[in-house]
Amino acid sequence: MLVHLRLTVPRELVDPVLGLLTENPVVTNLVRFPNASVAPSGDLIEADVAREAASSLLDDLSATGLDDAGGIVLMPLSAAPFKRAYEVEEAAAGDPDDAVVWDVIKAQAAASVRPTITFHLFLLVATLIAGIAVLTDSSILVVGAMVVGPEFSTVAAICTGIVLGKPRLVAGGLKLLVFGFAAVITVTALIATGGALLDWFDAADLTRARPQTGFIYRPDRWSLMVAFLAGIAGVLALSSDKANALVGVFISVTTVPAAANLALGLALWATDEIKGSLAQLGVNIVGMIVAGTLTLLVQRFAWVHVDRASQRLFRTSRSSTSPQ
Repeated sequence: MLVHLRLTVPRELVDPVLGLLTENPVVTNLVRFPNASVAPSGDLIEADVAREAASSLLDDLSATGLDDAGGIVLMPLSAAPFKRAYEVEEAAAGDPDDAVVWDVIKAQAAASVRPTITFHLFLLVATLIAGIAVLTDSSILVVGAMVVGPEFSTVAAICTGIVLGKPRLVAGGLKLLVFGFAAVITVTALIATGGALLDWFDAADLTRARPQTGFIYRPDRWSLMVAFLAGIAGVLALSSDKANALVGVFISVTTVPAAANLALGLALWATDEIKGSLAQLGVNIVGMIVAGTLTLLVQRFAWVHVDRASQRLFRTSRSSTSPQ
């Protein structure tokens, strides 16, 4: 698997940048367009790089000052069906599926802590769906609410900030989660109050036995275990670009349903529901942050050793699976 680099290089940095890329065994399709860049004034250089080596190469490019004086754009490639691509992948240490491109992780984290209308709307819609699920005791609607909820990327951004020493990411992520959940819980509680005044439902609908959704406000050791495992799986999915696995994380964690149950508890003043929902919400968020942070720490400081050990264990040559 290759990634594409597009570099806008000021004239004074052309030689050091080309020196990093030329004759580099993990680089192919190196192209230079002299004087093609207008702002900054200089050259446009493009290349394809093995994903396993992308993070270290980006660090080397940043060391030249290109990240400050020029431009670095990284783009994924869906396929590269030519012989040299397989040779480049073979020359890079590790497996592309296990590679972590830290600049991509940082960019994703920065985007995930920005308070946007879209984030709050998704969170509100998910919470309202979960509220209906609670009142109707529908496990299907609970799953739907979990999938719609956008909060895990913000949790992952907090983990990234902790591991990379970026306090602004941590503060921004925590602020977005606290104010985001506070806002949607308030709105959901107000809507629920209106529904109660219209006699659509009452406190008995919330406090009755709910075999399908009762777990939402009753955290236990399994709640923490699921949150911990989801934190690990979610960070691995984000760092390895495995979106399908991330959907499973959304389905497994009850943050949004707990927020909805809390909102209904506030609207109908069911204190047991309020206390249990707060505990469930806290257990899930804290569990995911702890697990996600530990996973990123392993990827940051021990992943190279893990990858080498896996290669010794499996002894599988990628060239043997090449279609060439």
